[in-house]
Amino acid sequence: MTKRTSAKYKIDRRMGENIWGRPKSPVNRREYGPGQHGQRRKGKLSDFGLQLRAKQKLKGYYGDLTEKQFRRIYKEAERVKGDTGENLIGLLERRLDAVVYRAKFVPTVFAARQFVNHGHVRVNGKKVNIPSYRVKEGDLIEVRDRSKQMALVMEAAALPERDVPDYLDVDHSKMTATFTRTPGLGDVPYPVMMEPNLVIEYYAQN
Repeated sequence: MTKRTSAKYKIDRRMGENIWGRPKSPVNRREYGPGQHGQRRKGKLSDFGLQLRAKQKLKGYYGDLTEKQFRRIYKEAERVKGDTGENLIGLLERRLDAVVYRAKFVPTVFAARQFVNHGHVRVNGKKVNIPSYRVKEGDLIEVRDRSKQMALVMEAAALPERDVPDYLDVDHSKMTATFTRTPGLGDVPYPVMMEPNLVIEYYAQN
């Protein structure tokens, strides 16, 4: 199991936002923060506070990324030509666990990590069990034949609350997805507003 599976909704409560757009999120019931002081009126966040919050929200959205992994992705985004914020989103969306989640092969990003870890996914016909594996444009991602009838997979394909983005060409009858292009921020169907520019500012100063 991933480290945060049982506590994932704490992120929602802390942020005061339903960052995965899930109907079970506690934010749907109460928007104030967790703990005995959660209902206190929040003070205005400093610039650093806003940047830190944006970083925690984006990092938290992609499941169980460590700070070390996330900083490494930022450094790579910084090295690539173009807008660093857009590059950061593109690199995060090219992770295999993110693609499996986006394709609706599993219901949550946490389940996607575990699904890949347990060897249920093939990329271009070869088994890949590394969630951070980076897919390339044109790669074919598919659920292993023996895994297609899993309850988790059947449930995910029927989820009404999120759509498959247009940078993936998905066939749910065959449980295959082709990664057609690297997306930018505007292409990614985040349920809440993500601010990669603030994440870049955070790392530039820390």
